[in-house]
Amino acid sequence: MTAARSTPPADHPRPGLRERKKIKTREAIRSATYALVREQGYDATTIDQIAERAEVSPSTVFRYFPTKEDIVLTDEWDPVLVRELRARPADEPWPETVRHVMLKALRMGLKDDIEVARLRTHLMVQVPAVRSRMMESMSVTGRMFSIAIGERTGLDPDSLEVRVYAMSLMGGLMQTSIYWAEHGHRDDFEELLVRSLDVMEHGLPRHNP
Repeated sequence: MTAARSTPPADHPRPGLRERKKIKTREAIRSATYALVREQGYDATTIDQIAERAEVSPSTVFRYFPTKEDIVLTDEWDPVLVRELRARPADEPWPETVRHVMLKALRMGLKDDIEVARLRTHLMVQVPAVRSRMMESMSVTGRMFSIAIGERTGLDPDSLEVRVYAMSLMGGLMQTSIYWAEHGHRDDFEELLVRSLDVMEHGLPRHNP
């Protein structure tokens, strides 16, 4: 979503020791990357430097994150979004479900670390490789959403309609993040997301906001 998370939500079972160690290693690699990027910029930050700062080997970095872009972008939010989507009341109107899930995930993510969210979205705007990788990851997330939408609505998750709807949500979220960063993170991100959801639900406004 917007920020990396090192601990599971309160309503999610606590992971086992092995998984906790993996989470701790992932978080160390992320934290090292964020710190180095702030100090010297994205392009100047190397995998060797990240490994040294995180006190792991370069091969360990690559085992957890295939590319440097993945370190910046990968988070734990996709399963949370899908789980929240599946947990909503079956008779709830679909627009309300989407709005609830997206806003809840946003609030949880920004609460974790607003500065990380700002850094990540800034890099999405400034670094073409990060933006490109983000578009690839959105396709994966969109597929997860398509499956969850199919379960909820009874529609075929591979149908054109479900694919278009799921990817419109992903694209809307990405463009909201980019807009936030392009305007210096001055706006309240939750308000921007509400505006985006309004457009997806009701269409374009008649006048400029």
